[in-house]
Amino acid sequence: MILCMISDKTPSLPACAHVGASAATGPARPVAGQCLHIEPGSDNMTVWAKWGSQLGRLWTRRVCLLGALALATPAAAAPPPLHRIVAVGDLHGDFAAWRDIARAARLVDGNGGWIGGDAVLVQTGDAVDRGQDSLKIVQDLMRLQREASRSKGQVVALVGNHEAMNVTGDFRYVSAGDYAAYVDSRSVQRRENVYQSNKQLIEAFYHQRDPTMSGDAMKQAWLQATPLGSIEHRVAWGPNGSIGRWVAGNPAVAMLDGNIFVHGGISPAYTHRTIDEINRQVQAALLAGATDPHSIINDSQGPLWYRGLAVSDTDAAKGTQDATPPVEEQVQSVLSAFGAKRIVIGHTPLLSGISLSYDGRLARIDTGISSVYGGKVSYLEILDGNPIPHVVERSQAPPK
Repeated sequence: MILCMISDKTPSLPACAHVGASAATGPARPVAGQCLHIEPGSDNMTVWAKWGSQLGRLWTRRVCLLGALALATPAAAAPPPLHRIVAVGDLHGDFAAWRDIARAARLVDGNGGWIGGDAVLVQTGDAVDRGQDSLKIVQDLMRLQREASRSKGQVVALVGNHEAMNVTGDFRYVSAGDYAAYVDSRSVQRRENVYQSNKQLIEAFYHQRDPTMSGDAMKQAWLQATPLGSIEHRVAWGPNGSIGRWVAGNPAVAMLDGNIFVHGGISPAYTHRTIDEINRQVQAALLAGATDPHSIINDSQGPLWYRGLAVSDTDAAKGTQDATPPVEEQVQSVLSAFGAKRIVIGHTPLLSGISLSYDGRLARIDTGISSVYGGKVSYLEILDGNPIPHVVERSQAPPK
């Protein structure tokens, strides 16, 4: 028969070597890490039976000891409760309003430096588009993520549908001011180089639309559709660009101290997925530049676009032929699925101010902060678990 002796130093199965007895050496001794060939009925059969019995008892004691040690090892301690969370809704390119909020919430000083200590800032997405200063807000959030971490604070910038749109090449809501922020000393020549490199394709495109267009007219039309800074913007926001990679590295859903933060909401179609699964799927879709309408970043039922928690039950019933659960039932289903006590959402503007519904279990914090909407400048403070809405005076009046 074959008996394998595994050395304590060798975690895998060893190569076999046959070792027998001889008159000169006597019964074969076990060799660690080798397979020993023993003839049935031989004298050393009894020796090996005893050896095997002793070895079995030894390994049994060893396994029991390891098991006892494992049971004695304390489980990882739960994270301590967070003292202060500041949640800010959709900013849509209004840098002045963002700074008004950050100063009022005692997160930054007059120069924009982090003074929030160990507070946690959550910006629930859609920091960009529509307004003129999206790049300033993005750069501020990037910098504050680094600064806050040095003070044991945290800045969580969630992925909103507008961040995803920019990463995947949908620039319908990018303002002229946003493009202008990307202009540098080489932008004119860079745009000309792109035109010359793609001239035939550009002319073919415009010729298909209007066969009577001259070459000069085609170029002017393309230049008008490609403002200075737009090429740099496209590169920065692409999946491999500096901002695109940053967005892909941010979560779509965050759970902090029993509070779920998400841009749009979590629909019944997504309650069976874990937060980690949702975030991994969103990241993968962003890095792939997914434009499929069924992708998690484009799905109307997905976390970036869902509005089912921000409409009344009457409106929900009118908007679909399917049986849509009442909002309170949806909220409770989400909280039960994820073991949370509250869900905080943005995405759907509520110009009257922050809304706390169902005993504070649902918080809507998109109040049309951007001057484009002219809503209330606001933030939600969660202090030792208690939600407190705040309204901030706007330092710059919205344009009429």
